[in-house]
Amino acid sequence: MNDARIWHPLLNAMNQGRHMQVAPTHLHDSIGATARDAIASMPPGPFAVAGFSLGGYVALEVCRQAGSRIAGIGLVDTGARADSEEARQARRRMIQTVERGGGADAFRQVAEGFASRILHPSRLQDVELTALLFSMASNVGSDGFVRQQLAALGRRDNRDLLPNLEVPAVVVCGRDDQVTPLGLSQEMAALLPDAELVVVNDSGHMSILEQPADVVQARLDWMQRVDTGASRTPSTLLPTPRA
Repeated sequence: MNDARIWHPLLNAMNQGRHMQVAPTHLHDSIGATARDAIASMPPGPFAVAGFSLGGYVALEVCRQAGSRIAGIGLVDTGARADSEEARQARRRMIQTVERGGGADAFRQVAEGFASRILHPSRLQDVELTALLFSMASNVGSDGFVRQQLAALGRRDNRDLLPNLEVPAVVVCGRDDQVTPLGLSQEMAALLPDAELVVVNDSGHMSILEQPADVVQARLDWMQRVDTGASRTPSTLLPTPRA
């Protein structure tokens, strides 16, 4: 339930002259189709890819499909495993709530119920942040939300891919992330050949919005590492739902 605004802290900090493309994640009900669209949006040649939460699942699929074009991989508050059965059941319940509710009220109920899961307790009273989260959710809409959940349900386990991604990588996670806990990021960082793990204190799942300075700095450091191997590498950024 996030749109391109999830990446505004990073985009606002970027130097001029780099092509940045934010790829939507709510248009298809499969990770593969979303990844194909993201790749098609890029100019020819190598590029780096970054993804947040569900966008991280898409970013890994981009790496599968784009092969040798990948110059770097950035993963924020995400994981490489497929859903557990418990997580799959939770997604199905959310889909049923939205579809059976048949309207905006049911979707609003689901969207408003996320705050306590995705934010650090210290940010729950941040009116500006919570308003942004609901605004992004409203922009994605109930149909987009259902497509995102179906895509997440059908995703593959990507742990086998990680050892083959011999490019600069950064893995970022809020220390108190309840949705994709820190252990998932530690696992990915251990499997990637050239990864830096950045743990963001006083942050839940929405680290890029809760502690933007820390996440932006980690991303800029990663881009410098990418650029040592590919000058002025284009990047594609993937927003995501929050579950």
